[in-house]
Amino acid sequence: MTRKHFFQFVILCGLILSFFTGTGSTLSDSAKKVYVIPLEDTVEKGLSEFIKRSVKEAEAQQVDHILLEINTPGGAVDAAMEIADTLRATDIPVTAFINRRALSAGAYIALNADQIYIVPGGKIGSAAVIDLEGNAADKKVESLWLSEMKEAAEQNGRDPKYALAMADKEIDLPEYGAGKGNLLTLDSKQALEVGYAEGSAADRAQLIKKLGLQNAEIVQGKESFADKLARFITHPVVVPILLSIGSLGLIVELYSPGFGLPGTMGIASLLLFFYGHLVAGLAGMEAIILFIVGIILIIVEFFIAGGIIGILGFGSIIMSLYIASGNFIHMTISLLIAALVSITASILIVKVFGKRMKIFKKLILRDATTTESGYVSNITRHELIGKTGVAITTLRPSGTVAIDDERLDVVTEGSYIATGQHVKIIKVEGSRIVVREIKKD
Repeated sequence: MTRKHFFQFVILCGLILSFFTGTGSTLSDSAKKVYVIPLEDTVEKGLSEFIKRSVKEAEAQQVDHILLEINTPGGAVDAAMEIADTLRATDIPVTAFINRRALSAGAYIALNADQIYIVPGGKIGSAAVIDLEGNAADKKVESLWLSEMKEAAEQNGRDPKYALAMADKEIDLPEYGAGKGNLLTLDSKQALEVGYAEGSAADRAQLIKKLGLQNAEIVQGKESFADKLARFITHPVVVPILLSIGSLGLIVELYSPGFGLPGTMGIASLLLFFYGHLVAGLAGMEAIILFIVGIILIIVEFFIAGGIIGILGFGSIIMSLYIASGNFIHMTISLLIAALVSITASILIVKVFGKRMKIFKKLILRDATTTESGYVSNITRHELIGKTGVAITTLRPSGTVAIDDERLDVVTEGSYIATGQHVKIIKVEGSRIVVREIKKD
């Protein structure tokens, strides 16, 4: 073999090797999968269940990476903790991509991912705990939340003081615009500076490239219509509205003839409540069965006196709502609002419109045999007034007298009248005939 032929052979072997090496790399990358989960809008129980199902699906498909795209103003603390537990439990690497805002509960969720990337101009922070009325939560809840924020930061080697400053306005970080009395919110540059983001990416494609997964298959997790409806129905603001409409509709139906629109709306609202919580994974069949049993017991109470069955039915319904909700405080507030609406409606219907519950018309006798209606218990013989007769029995004070060859049962005004004395009828009241003795001169 000449030197020329030798070099040609070496070059050919190199080309073949590089071809197979490159092909192998491409095949290796293309065999990978990235599962994208959107985390948008308010964080609530419905979203928690959606993310839990999405992570399970990602594990079933044996994907190589989970990309959690976050854009949320925050939401319920308990739902955020459930999402965090889901992210911590999976063995699949999770990257949180803050695609605009990760505020409040969203910041906490992002900190529980394995790494964080943020879009230029994105925000993370402002994570104080507030109640449904917008007020600061009590000390116990606040203490728990601060502990959770600190742990979420430390588990991935981040300085916890920034996480604590996001939730505690007493921490003073004026260099980041969070002096004492203000919560910390980091922009994209600040997040990179303090180590609360591994990098910045303008969009998903750029991020995937930075993660070295540009040739991977993208699996998009999508919320179904049922998921979106469940998220809407389980929202803390929507729940009391549904229960109020449900109770109001049924209350109005009790005062209306037949079964119409109010009753339909009431039942539909309650069915929506249970459907949303069932789809969201919050309610099981036991809650629905308990609710149905409660309705049956209340109906039975209308036909069986006592009250105990009705109390048990009412208790079953309340218990089913608490079981379906899974949050004692939110459900208590919702029920109080619904009760207030129902009581107000009942007062207006009775006092303003003069209505009565139609269901009791079948259970309570309201008819009266009045004189105005043509009913009389005895014939009143006013024509007897002024007539005279003779006592044929002693009147003590009652007895019998003979008047115009007719025997009549009479009473005196209270005096004693002996047999054979002449009497005069002075008053007739129904069957009561009053007589007075005629004194002889």
